[in-house]
Amino acid sequence: MEDEAAKEDFEALEDIEDIDATGDDDDDMDEVGEAAAPTGETKSLDLILDIPLTVTVELGRSKMLINDLLQLGQGSVIELTKLVGEPLEVLVNQKLVARGEVVVVNEKFGVRLTDIVSPMERVQSLA
Repeated sequence: MEDEAAKEDFEALEDIEDIDATGDDDDDMDEVGEAAAPTGETKSLDLILDIPLTVTVELGRSKMLINDLLQLGQGSVIELTKLVGEPLEVLVNQKLVARGEVVVVNEKFGVRLTDIVSPMERVQSLA
């Protein structure tokens, strides 16, 4: 039963898309179509707005032996792979999405995004 109802809804949606694609000259339909588009987009975005993501800002990396790690104490300095002034990497679910720089706002650290990684760059990084 549910499959039939979903199929009918899908067919109705296709019919609406067909009407929009024909470019009907009726002014009322154009106004309804324009008003309905943003609402449909908002509803589709509402489905994913509550999905939790892990956002990580990477300042740099370092490899060390367990013995060296155990020797660390307060005031120890760890040398990182990045140089001063190099952009930080912003990762979402361990995927690079942006680069930025450290800022201080109201005595708290933050990141100012300076470069958003393009979809093409993201695809290339997967290979």
